[in-house]
Amino acid sequence: MNTPAKSQSRSAARLAAVQALYQQQMEGTPLAKLLNEFHQHRLGREVDDEDYEGEVYADAETDFFDDLVRGVDARRDEIDGILLAKLAEGWTLARLDKTMLQVLRAGAYELLARADVPKASAINEYVDVAKAFFDDREAKFVNGVLDAVAKDARA
Repeated sequence: MNTPAKSQSRSAARLAAVQALYQQQMEGTPLAKLLNEFHQHRLGREVDDEDYEGEVYADAETDFFDDLVRGVDARRDEIDGILLAKLAEGWTLARLDKTMLQVLRAGAYELLARADVPKASAINEYVDVAKAFFDDREAKFVNGVLDAVAKDARA
C-alpha cells in the first residue's frame, strides 16, 4: 500500500522526470549525464535560486525517477507512435508544446510499463503534473490522451 510519504516522493519523481525529459529534448543531454545531474543537484537538494533561498526540491523516489526517464528514453519511438494515434486527425507531436509532450510521454510510459501503479493513479498524477505547467484545459487534454492510452495499454 502506498504511504503518504511514498506517494509524495513518487509525485516528485514524476515532476522531476518531466523536467529531465524536457532538458534532454531541448539540450540533447546524454542520459547518464542527465540522470547524474538530477541526482547530484536536484532530487532532494536545496534550490539554488535566490528567490527560493532555503527551499528544498521535493524528495523524489530516485529509482522510480530513473525508471521513468530511462524507460521513456528507451521506448520513445514506441511511445510517440501510441501518442500520435491518440491525437486528433491532423495533429502531430511536433505541434504539441514541448513540456506537454514530455508529460504525455512519461504518463504513457508509466501506463505501459508500470503495472504496479493503478491506471487511475497514473493518469491523475500526470494531470496534476500538467497543472504545474498549464491551465485546466491542457490538464483535461492530458487526462483524455492518457485515458485513451490506458484503454489499450491496460486492456
